[in-house]
Amino acid sequence: MEKEWEKDVISKNFIEQIIEKDIEEGIYDHVQTRFPPEPNGYLHIGHAKSILLNYGLAKKYHGKFNMRFDDTNPTKEKVEFVDSILKDIKWLGADWEDRLFFASDYFEQMYEAAVKLIKKGKAYVCDLTAEEIKEYRGTLTEPGKESPYRNRSIEENLELFEKMREGCYQDGEKVLRAKIDMSSPNINMRDPVIYRVAHMEHHNTKDKWCIYPMYDFAHPIEDAIEHITHSICTLEFEDHRPLYDWVLKELEYPNPPKQIEFAKLYLTNVVTGKRYIKKLVEDKIVDGWDDPRLVTIAALRRRGFTPESIQMFVDLVGVSKANSSVDYAMLEYCIREDLKLKAPRWMAVLNPVKLVIDNYPEGKIEYVEASNNPENEEMGIRKIPFERELYIEREDFMEEPPKKYFRLFPGNEVRLMHGYFVTCTGCEKDENGNITVVHCTYDPETKCGSGFNARKVKGTIHWVSASEAVEAEVRLYENIVDEEKGKLNEDGTLNYNPNSLTVLKKCYLEPAFADVKKADHFQFVRNGYFCVDTKDTEEGHMVFNRIVSLKSSFTIK
Repeated sequence: MEKEWEKDVISKNFIEQIIEKDIEEGIYDHVQTRFPPEPNGYLHIGHAKSILLNYGLAKKYHGKFNMRFDDTNPTKEKVEFVDSILKDIKWLGADWEDRLFFASDYFEQMYEAAVKLIKKGKAYVCDLTAEEIKEYRGTLTEPGKESPYRNRSIEENLELFEKMREGCYQDGEKVLRAKIDMSSPNINMRDPVIYRVAHMEHHNTKDKWCIYPMYDFAHPIEDAIEHITHSICTLEFEDHRPLYDWVLKELEYPNPPKQIEFAKLYLTNVVTGKRYIKKLVEDKIVDGWDDPRLVTIAALRRRGFTPESIQMFVDLVGVSKANSSVDYAMLEYCIREDLKLKAPRWMAVLNPVKLVIDNYPEGKIEYVEASNNPENEEMGIRKIPFERELYIEREDFMEEPPKKYFRLFPGNEVRLMHGYFVTCTGCEKDENGNITVVHCTYDPETKCGSGFNARKVKGTIHWVSASEAVEAEVRLYENIVDEEKGKLNEDGTLNYNPNSLTVLKKCYLEPAFADVKKADHFQFVRNGYFCVDTKDTEEGHMVFNRIVSLKSSFTIK
C-alpha cells in the first residue's frame, strides 16, 4: 500500500526532489534562486516559466529570490530592455525585495578572479583570431589543437592581461582563455575564451571597462557571490555545466552553487526568437515589442492575459528534463478559466446594422435588468437602456437563411437578450444592395423576467441601444504565423500571416463601457474576451483588444 509521504514525493518535480535532498544532507542550509536575463530584448512566455519556477522554489522553501541582469555584452544591451524586464517580472508577481543586481556590479571581482586563474597557471592570453580559435577547437569527433600562446609564462600573461584592461589592444586582438583540455570530448572545455576586448560603452559602467567577461565565466562567479544555492537554467546549458563547475572549483568558492537544467517551454506556431521579433518590429509588421500578436510578456499583458493565467499555464506545463512543444490552445484555455468568473459579461456589437422595432413607441427608453456575470452572482446586476432603435450584429440577420439558422430572417421570431421577443418583417438596402436597416415588431408581453412562457424561440441575439451606445475601435488578432505554411520559409525568413490583425473602427458597446479603465477585462457576449488597449486608448477614443474567442479546442485530460 502506498504511503502518504510516497505520494508527496511522486508529486514533486525533479528539481524539488534535488533541493530537498540537498537540504536533508546538509549541503545547503538555505535555498536561494535567481532569474538572470541578458537585457538584449523583451522577455517572452518561455522566460515567464523560468521566472515563476525560480521564484516559486524560493517561496516554497522559505528562501530568497534574486533579480540579476547578466549584462556582460554591451553590444546588444539597452536601458529600455532593463526597464521592460523589471516591469514584466513585477507584473508576474515575482518579488526580489531589495535584491536587484547586475553582473556589471561584479566586474572588478571577475577581473580579480581571472588574475587568480592566471597566477594558478589556469588561464593565458591568446593572440589567435576568432576564426583561428574556432579552427583550432576541433570537432565532435576530432580533438582540438593547442594554441601556440598556451605556454606563455604567468608573468607575461599577467602583464598582457593588465594591458588588455588598460586599452592597449584593439577589439579581437587578444583574448584571455581558460587552460583546461584541448582534447576534452566536451568542446566547451577546450580552452574557452573567458575575457575579450570590446571598446564599447556599457549601459551601467559607461566607459570604465574595455574588456568584458564571457557569460560562461561570469555566470558561476555571480551565483557564488550572491550565495545562490541552485542555479536553475534550461537544457542548452547542460553541456556548459562542467565549465560552470570548473570555474567554481578553480576559484575555490566555498559551498558552490549547483546548476540544474530543465526543459525549455516551446509553444506551437508562435515567434519567440529575439532576432525574428526584432525584424518584425524594424519592418513595422508589428507596432513594437508589445504588439498583442507576439508572446513577449509585455505583448501578453497588453493583449489582456493576466498573471494568474500565466501561472496556471506554467503549472499545467510542469517541469521536466525532456523538450516538448505545448499547444497555444493551452494558454488560451488558462485565460478563459481565469476570466470566466472575473470578467463582466456585457454586450458589444462589432459589425453593426440598425434594428428598428416599428411598433415600439418613439422616444421611449426603458431599462432592462441583466446579470453582470451569470456564473458569479456577487458581481451583481446592471440596467441596460432599451429603445425603438438598436444595433445588432450584421451576421444575426439573413434574407435567405440556410437550414438551422435560428436568428433573424423575414417572418422569424427571436429573443433580444434581456429584452423582448421580436419578429422580423423585412429590411432596407442601399444602392449597392447592402442591408442598412432591419425592421421588426415586438410582443410587449414577452419581456424578460415577466414569466412569459406561452411559446418558445430557438434564437437569442444581443443588441445595443442606438442612442446610448458607446463607440469604440476593436482589434481582432490571429496568429502572426501562417499556421498552414509553417513558421519559417525555406530561406529561413519568418512566414507571417498578413491577416493577423483585423481592425473594426466603428463598434457599438452598451453604456456601461463608458466608465471602464485601461486594462479592464470583459466578456463581450457571444464574441469573446476583450480588454482595453493600454497603449492606444485615449480620451474620446476607446480601443479594445480581443484576448481570446469563447470557443476552445483544448481540454484538460
